[in-house]
Amino acid sequence: MKFNFHWYRLIAVMLKEFTQMKRDRLTFAMIIGIPLIQLILFGYAINTDPKHLPTVIVAADQSELTRKIVAGMQVSNYFKILKGNHSTEEADWLLRTGEVQFAVYIPQNFTQRLLHGNQPEILLEADATDPSATSNAISTMQSMIQQINQHFTGSLSYLNLPKPSIKLIVQAKYNPERITKYNIVPGLLGVVLTMTMVLITSLAITKERERGTMESLLAMPVRPLEVMLGKLIPYILVGYIQVILILLAGKYFFEVPIDGSLLLLLIACLPFIMANLAVGLTFSTLAKNQLQAMQLSFFFFLPSILLSGFMFPFHGMPGWAQVLGNILPLTHFLLVIRGIMLKGNGIAEIFPSMEAILLFFMVALLIGIKRYRQTLD
Repeated sequence: MKFNFHWYRLIAVMLKEFTQMKRDRLTFAMIIGIPLIQLILFGYAINTDPKHLPTVIVAADQSELTRKIVAGMQVSNYFKILKGNHSTEEADWLLRTGEVQFAVYIPQNFTQRLLHGNQPEILLEADATDPSATSNAISTMQSMIQQINQHFTGSLSYLNLPKPSIKLIVQAKYNPERITKYNIVPGLLGVVLTMTMVLITSLAITKERERGTMESLLAMPVRPLEVMLGKLIPYILVGYIQVILILLAGKYFFEVPIDGSLLLLLIACLPFIMANLAVGLTFSTLAKNQLQAMQLSFFFFLPSILLSGFMFPFHGMPGWAQVLGNILPLTHFLLVIRGIMLKGNGIAEIFPSMEAILLFFMVALLIGIKRYRQTLD
């Protein structure tokens, strides 16, 4: 068999492919956009050594030494001190809701006890639901206290008292042993739901269009909202099957505790599932084929997993990345799910996060309905 190869035929096929690529603008945008987003996120937003972690101070002793300790924490760049002196109840609330990473308690007569040769204590409470976010900051705090003890010369030496020293007590709350799987498994629940719900539903209307059944759907006497909800509800049941399977595996295989209400946990999953389904259906109205629908899903999933606090500490990211992360429902769902499972949070603690998820769902659903009307036209 004679091999007949001509360059002009090869060039013709290549030009045809480039023309097709040019026409498929969404795919071309994904080819450029996804690597660019990865470069920006990994280069600027992701930080494995988180700093500027929000910290609340509860100081009953307002002395010069106390102010120097707080100033030293700020200079270390690991702690971002909230303004004002807060009460114990406020600090506990901020820790439970995930608004701060640390709470520092300085007792009354702290400086006086140190001057008299006693060993006053400073309590550092850390939200250890994400152990990777606290380890370096705690080590820095311990080193700072050691330096203060070595260079402190303010004791009443004429009384022949022993050299005074400050004792730092570190309490890792909600995950005392700092077990990583306690952080990963609840987070996986949100990640799996995001990936599957968005991907599956993004193919819904796209499949109708590709299979030629869109005309039948358009001929049905149903409104856009009815079609959207009709496609959402079956997948809600699928989402709950995934939730139950992951919770059972987390409980009996990985021994992850569920300190809060299981019923509240299941109820809290509903807005999150619906938010991701609404995103998927919106993508299905934007995509012209199933490949584009999958690309759009990945385009949404990549920032969600990187900016939500699942893989990297949320408070360690720069401000602009935290703003973007707060738009995504996964960020708020991680606070909800970890708060219920590890902290035993109730409805009051998770309400702000649930509000954000519901708002995202309403916006995504409205966009989807508007896009679906354009599809009808």
